[in-house]
Amino acid sequence: MQARIDLPPSNAEIAELLSREANKASYVLQRAYRRAARSAFLWEVEGRDLVAEKRPLTELAHIGPFLQKQIRQWIRRKQHPPRPPPLRKEFLTLTESRVRLAKVASWGTRLRGDLQMHTNWSDGSGDIRAMADAAVARGYEFIAITDHSKGLSIANGINEAKLKRQSAEIEAVNSEMRTNAKSLSVLHSIEMNLNPLGEGDMEPAALRSLDIVLGSFHSALRRKDDQTERYLAALGNPHIQILGHPRGRIYNYRSGLRADWETVFREATRLDKAVEIDAYPDRQDLNISLLKIAKRCGTRISMGTDAHHPWQLEFIDLALAAALAAKIPPERIVNFMPLKELRAWIDKVRVAEARRTRTNRNDKCSARSAHSCRNVAKLTRTRIPSHLRQRPSAN
Repeated sequence: MQARIDLPPSNAEIAELLSREANKASYVLQRAYRRAARSAFLWEVEGRDLVAEKRPLTELAHIGPFLQKQIRQWIRRKQHPPRPPPLRKEFLTLTESRVRLAKVASWGTRLRGDLQMHTNWSDGSGDIRAMADAAVARGYEFIAITDHSKGLSIANGINEAKLKRQSAEIEAVNSEMRTNAKSLSVLHSIEMNLNPLGEGDMEPAALRSLDIVLGSFHSALRRKDDQTERYLAALGNPHIQILGHPRGRIYNYRSGLRADWETVFREATRLDKAVEIDAYPDRQDLNISLLKIAKRCGTRISMGTDAHHPWQLEFIDLALAAALAAKIPPERIVNFMPLKELRAWIDKVRVAEARRTRTNRNDKCSARSAHSCRNVAKLTRTRIPSHLRQRPSAN
C-alpha cells in the first residue's frame, strides 16, 4: 500500500485542514471553511482525483473559487494535517466508506432497511410517501419513520394525538404499497426524547401502539463527568428497543458524553436491546472505537441514517462501513434481519420488559408489605411471619 505521505490529502484530511483554517480566519471566512469541511464528508469523489483529472474543484459542494485555490495548494504540496482532536476524530467520508464496502460486496447486500428517519411531521422536509419511495428505489424491505417526540419542541416534536394521526397516514402508504405489489413495509416508530434520568416524554399506551421505539438524549450533552448511570437508566426504560446516537457527539461542535462503555454495552446485551450507528455525517455515532467495544460485548447494533430528506438515505453507507471496520458480526445487526425476524426480536424484548416490570412491581409491593407487617408486629407484639423476617434484596 502506498504510504500516506506519497499521496495528496484525502477528503477526510482536507476536512481537517479546512477546520484548522477556520480557527484562524475572520468570521465570514470561518463559516465558509466550516461549511466546506462538513461537506467534504459527502463529496462523492476525492478532491485529489478531480485535480488529477484536471477538473475544477468547484464541482464539489460548497467549494467556490477562493477555497478551490486553497485546496489545490494542499493537494499539489501533498500537505497533511496533524491527527484530528477528539472533536473531529473518527469521522468517515462517503468516498472512503464506499471504497471499503466495495472490497466486501456481500456486506451491503445484507441490508434490509433503515431504522431512523424524519418526515415533515416533525423536522424533516420529505413526507412519508417520499421517504417510502426512496426506500423502494434502494430495494429495502422496511423503514422506520422516527419523528421526534413532543419534548423536543425545537424539532417540532409530535404529541400523542399527532402520533395517532400519523399512524393513519403510514397505514395508507402501506396499503398503497401492497396494492402496487411493492415489498416495502413502513414501520411506525418515534425517536422518543429521553431526559438525563432515562425517562421518556410520551404516554406508554401511545408507545405500545408503535412497531418499534427509538430513545435518544437531546439535552445535557456537554457534561464532563461519567454518565454511565444515565445510560443504564435509559436502557432500563421499558418502552425502548433501540438507544439512538448514544454518545451525542456532533462534528466540530460537541464531543459527546463519557461513560464506562463496556458496562453500558453489556447491559444492552443483557436486555437484548440495540445501540445505534446514527449515520448522519455530522454524527456518525457510535464511532468505530466504541463499536469495537460493543462487538466485544456481543451487543446488537441498529443502523439509521437520521435522514431528513429522501436523498439522505444514502448516508447509510457511512454506517455500513463503520460496522464493517469494527467487524460487527452480521447476525448482531438488526437491519440485516428479515422483517419477520425483526418483529420477533421486538416482541421478545417487549415481553421481557413487561415481565421485568411486573417483577419489579411485585418486589416493591413485597417490600411495602414487609414494612407494614413489621410495624403491626411492633404494635401488637405478634410474631412476624418467617417469610417477612428478612429484608427483601434491592432490585
